[in-house]
Amino acid sequence: MNILRPILSALLAALLVASGTAQAVEFTQFQADKSTLQFVSKQMGVAVDGRFKKFSATLAFDPARPATATARLELDLASVDAGSAEADGEVVGKPWFNVKLFPTATFVATAIRPLGGDKFELVGKLTIKDKTQDVSAPFSFREEGGHAIFAGAFVLKRLDFGVGDGIWSDVSAVANEVQIKFHIVAAPTAAGK
Repeated sequence: MNILRPILSALLAALLVASGTAQAVEFTQFQADKSTLQFVSKQMGVAVDGRFKKFSATLAFDPARPATATARLELDLASVDAGSAEADGEVVGKPWFNVKLFPTATFVATAIRPLGGDKFELVGKLTIKDKTQDVSAPFSFREEGGHAIFAGAFVLKRLDFGVGDGIWSDVSAVANEVQIKFHIVAAPTAAGK
């Protein structure tokens, strides 16, 4: 019996390693219909919810190797839903997003750091209206129904990007801080790719 124990232990260890390798999955297929990108701004101290209806992401995330992950997001600024037709018309104009000159915003990840458990930190460069700033966002990762779900939030300062300039740069009317909330869903790499 003592002779079999090291053999059984080695066999069990080999099976555990093999099963871990077999289950390694890389998530690369962005699911636009299941993903959301929302924001919360404050006007005269009152929280106002909004969202963007059109955005795309290219990503590659293997939970076993987060340091090798890549992510890029492109946002159609004209797809903003700021709560009313009047607000939507205002924010796409020159003082705000100026979508005629700057139709898209982009985020490119430069690092993804594990924070322990299912928590990570996303670090990268956000560009709006040709102004680029470093941002970092904590996020959680979970697998559900064979899909990856990334959920997180961060705060940006709109004036750093020239969003809401001129008379709108008065932060007592519209706060400088805007909370961005993301819920990104991705499927695993298709077989054979």
